[in-house]
Amino acid sequence: MTFELKMPKMGESITEGTLINWLIAEGETFEEGDIILEVATDKVDNEVPAPASGTLVKTLFQAKDVVPVGEVLAILEISEEKKSNSNMNSKAETKAVSSGAVENKANKKRPKPVPQTSTSFSTSNTNTFFSPLIIKIAKEHHISFEELARIPATGHEGRLRKSDVFNYIEDGRPYKFAQPVAEKDPTAYRIPQLQFDKGKGKVIEMDRMRQMIADHMVYSKHTSPHVTAYVEADLTNMVNWRNANKVAFQEKYGERLTFTPLFVEAVAKAVKDFPNINASVDGNNIIVKEDINIGMATALPSGNLIVPVVKNADTKDLKTIASNVNELAGKARENKLAGDDIKGSTFTISNVGTFGSVMGTPIINQPEVAILALGIIKKRPEVIETENGDEIAIRSMMYLSLSFDHRVVDGFLGGSFVRRVADYFEQFDVNREI
Repeated sequence: MTFELKMPKMGESITEGTLINWLIAEGETFEEGDIILEVATDKVDNEVPAPASGTLVKTLFQAKDVVPVGEVLAILEISEEKKSNSNMNSKAETKAVSSGAVENKANKKRPKPVPQTSTSFSTSNTNTFFSPLIIKIAKEHHISFEELARIPATGHEGRLRKSDVFNYIEDGRPYKFAQPVAEKDPTAYRIPQLQFDKGKGKVIEMDRMRQMIADHMVYSKHTSPHVTAYVEADLTNMVNWRNANKVAFQEKYGERLTFTPLFVEAVAKAVKDFPNINASVDGNNIIVKEDINIGMATALPSGNLIVPVVKNADTKDLKTIASNVNELAGKARENKLAGDDIKGSTFTISNVGTFGSVMGTPIINQPEVAILALGIIKKRPEVIETENGDEIAIRSMMYLSLSFDHRVVDGFLGGSFVRRVADYFEQFDVNREI
């Protein structure tokens, strides 16, 4: 019979959850207690187990979708036995296993493992996540986590299933006393086993978002060989125009005119001039994106970082960009950004000048190939060319720094692009109409 698997309620104040990953694919069978999917909220990650044995017929949402509590996530086809019967069968099966009397589910003979001529082993189960059901069975049979890792796994993405454990027990637990032997690769980099004194103090556990940011940053540095190019831009014309028109702009359009919409507009124009900077890497292929979606690195009230996205920035006028920027910034301050607000970025800017930084060396927002950091706008005495020759004048200056993925972006492209952005800043039309 069919069964609707719904988004579970995960707390009094939780009204929705983000689907992290399906662990069972459409058409795959599962057993009672197997983890079907993982769901995340802003407070905790959760696993949704199977209510009974059966087959996943259809999934109604994809990974990263935000789903309200109570919404149907998938259609299951479960066996006709009631859940209580499944529990009884599970207990009976466990009892039979302990006496070595379990038969194969499909009543077919399974090939026995080849007897080990050595007491060494290599880990068969590379996915070291074990569901609560697997842990419960392991405790009942006094199986350690190390031994669980040696059991060949047949579940989705290397997950260990209940049947894998029962089959292993039936075979006499051949890896029970095996000792691990690391395979040596003479070309591999070895992390030195250094012991650091990390000191004593208040211990603060990372929240889920901080852990995700940490993983993302480490992955980006590991994946992309970062190179950073710097240029300096004279923003005097832009600063003067914005200061002269910000009040009139708000009165006319009802939108605050910060520098960010002006930056997004100029960056989108430069991306259009150099489309190969608007790309991602897929193996040996470079995917040049058709849309120009500018991400804005934004700090949340918690201090964590998030990147809301101005979609199709190259097709929008300044009023629309300002409206998008103000709306996204407001949602970020109130922790109300939706999933669609932070999806689809193709190029990211980070305004480190907001915090008073002169310049920065940003980490690429994967899977993009470049990110631009904008430093503080600072008045400095500069030598400028005038009709009367060189003169010293007070100018509003900014440093721009572009980090790019040197696998696909060479110095010429990276340097030309960041210079073009600076040119658009410097050549801002002071007579522009709002």
